[in-house]
Amino acid sequence: MVPIRTLEPADRAWIARHLLELNPADRYLRFGYSANDEQIHRYVEQLDFDRDEVFGICNRQLEPIALAHLAFPEPAEHKQCAEFGVSVLERARGRGFGSCLFERAVMHARNEGVSMLFVHALSQNTAMLKIARNAGASVRRDGPETEAYLQLPPANLDTRVAELVEQQFAEMDYQFKRQAKQFWDFLASVQEVRREHHPPTQ
Repeated sequence: MVPIRTLEPADRAWIARHLLELNPADRYLRFGYSANDEQIHRYVEQLDFDRDEVFGICNRQLEPIALAHLAFPEPAEHKQCAEFGVSVLERARGRGFGSCLFERAVMHARNEGVSMLFVHALSQNTAMLKIARNAGASVRRDGPETEAYLQLPPANLDTRVAELVEQQFAEMDYQFKRQAKQFWDFLASVQEVRREHHPPTQ
């Protein structure tokens, strides 16, 4: 099980750090345009955590390596539909993180009463479209853009329990990684102080 955290407003800086690390080509695929740093900061500030869900995966150094945004439309009566977007850092690819985030978003969407999940992507975003196709989505290409539609079954006891378990697992994993990082950072600082006071002899 890949630990996937549900992110909160306090995680905006973490989200921005991930998106800013995307190279220009990946920014273009994620947003549909060549987003600059200012546009990314604006996107992060405008995230509505009361309405949408944002999921993240971090490595042992707590670096944000993969991120997904499950966006719900307004007004609220149209919440039976949602749109999915994802990004994975180049150095973290090939491990199925995009698919894991998609499955996590599908589970949450079902539990929220969503019956149709949309993916709007550039046609050259083959990785995202492959994830959608593998999940059984209907894919329609219109020139440079492609839309995928996935019909979702209703939630059940299994999906609700599974989401609770995954949330708890992800939070425990994050706290463990955070404590481990604090320990190793402290140890590194102690070793640095020792080097300063006891420089190696020639």
